[in-house]
Amino acid sequence: MRWKTLVPLIALGAGGALAWSRWSDAPARANLPPAKPAAIPVDVAAARRRDIPVYLTGLGTVQALNTVTVTARVDGQIQKIAFNEGQDVKAGDLLAEIDPRPFQAALDQAVAKKTEDVAQLQNDQLDLQRFLDLEKKDFATHQQVDTQRALVTQTQAAIQGDQAAIDNARTQLDYTTIKAPLDGRTGFRLVDQGNIVHATDTTGIVVITQIHPITVVFTLPEEQLVAVTKAMASGSVQATAFASDDKTVLDRGTVVLADNMIDQTTGTARFKAEFPNPDNTLWPGGFVNVRLLLGTEHNALTIPSVAVERGPNGLFAYVVKPDATVEARKIHIGVNNGDVAEIADGLTPGEQVVTAGQYKLQPGAAVQPSPVRTTAVTPAQDAAASRTATP
Repeated sequence: MRWKTLVPLIALGAGGALAWSRWSDAPARANLPPAKPAAIPVDVAAARRRDIPVYLTGLGTVQALNTVTVTARVDGQIQKIAFNEGQDVKAGDLLAEIDPRPFQAALDQAVAKKTEDVAQLQNDQLDLQRFLDLEKKDFATHQQVDTQRALVTQTQAAIQGDQAAIDNARTQLDYTTIKAPLDGRTGFRLVDQGNIVHATDTTGIVVITQIHPITVVFTLPEEQLVAVTKAMASGSVQATAFASDDKTVLDRGTVVLADNMIDQTTGTARFKAEFPNPDNTLWPGGFVNVRLLLGTEHNALTIPSVAVERGPNGLFAYVVKPDATVEARKIHIGVNNGDVAEIADGLTPGEQVVTAGQYKLQPGAAVQPSPVRTTAVTPAQDAAASRTATP
């Protein structure tokens, strides 16, 4: 019973002591200055001058340099298919053979006809000489001589016709041997051995595409046409083809053509770039991203691209002031290549900008800077660069 009475009394005394301690310390706490908010840790980098490449980016379609549908030029039965599907062929390689016997017979007939007419010409020339000799002795008339001379000319013309027939027959015979017209790669076989083909067939025997070199047709906004044509006039413009991930380099080549008109529907200009394609990384019909290197901006003031923020009044960056607080500074940029951005206005060399942690900031916030090591742009990063307009 004694413990049951003491426990409530002890708890009541402890509570009263705690309340008295807080009440007595309240005036002292009221006189303390308000606590400063904790500094926000951020990554920073200094604005510095450097050379940066200028790129343009466009979406392109791979096209074969030449595409040929190989068709028969004479009628006949295919006796032999001499290529494999997907085979690389050289100009002049045998692709197929058509039964040559009817065409060989026509050639032999034309040769025989010429031989006959040549023999006839020899006889006519001998007769003409006889008439000329008789004419001198007045045993032949002028009419007989003229008639024989005309006969010789007629036979000579027949021989010329025979030669033309021989040439035609030989050409038709040559057409029975179907050869590759250019270097390239064969596609699917469209006709099997044993089928009858005709010169009027449109499907062909096989399609050959030339992929070494190969071309890419791509588009750029029309306002960039002048910059590209000016760069082409001063020298070759380098083009790099990337896969859809915009990182994998497929091949490097040069721009060879700017189209002679702008598409008014889309407001774009078409260009053609040529690539050597030694590893067959570019395939006709495929889509690729094309980057053009227009030049290099020398001694440009730059900051990391991640420091550029977009607000209601345009682009800005958080600049760290000497008192370790930040200021939202309006900036204008020129080239932004995905790694660094060129500062046209708003910053001076050496000023530090926030590159990570911006989402926690507001103007005047205290920060705890942590500088990040900056590196030069690598070739791969250069290849992934693009040109952006100044806001």
